[in-house]
Amino acid sequence: MKTKKILFSVGLFSILGTMGLVLTNSAFAYQGDYTKQGPNYTTERHEAMEKAFKNNDYAAWKNLMQNKGRVTQVVNQSNFSKFVQAHNLAQEGKYEEADKIRQELGLRTRNGEKVGAGYGRGESGKGQRLGR
Repeated sequence: MKTKKILFSVGLFSILGTMGLVLTNSAFAYQGDYTKQGPNYTTERHEAMEKAFKNNDYAAWKNLMQNKGRVTQVVNQSNFSKFVQAHNLAQEGKYEEADKIRQELGLRTRNGEKVGAGYGRGESGKGQRLGR
């Protein structure tokens, strides 16, 4: 009886631990990592995103993003084509080139590097303090 309780407890903790790792990984790993799918991934949404990128359609992309994520605060109509270029380079496996563009835009890079305004340094993209 004691052995069954121990085995049950070990099994339960293993399952819970694995679930925790999977959920944490799927929630955070996609940010700047081209090889990971985000938490809102569906086949239909992915196809719609690809269509928006292919057509350089900022309005469609913005609608799909629903103002979620920091990327929607950084990417706008005027720099969307650069964002699309980074996306296309990443799909070709040219991660360093894609990272360079993402860094220019102030987005996370593949290694998780946080650059640009909005990452807790209290500075805008021009080096000025916010609120002035």
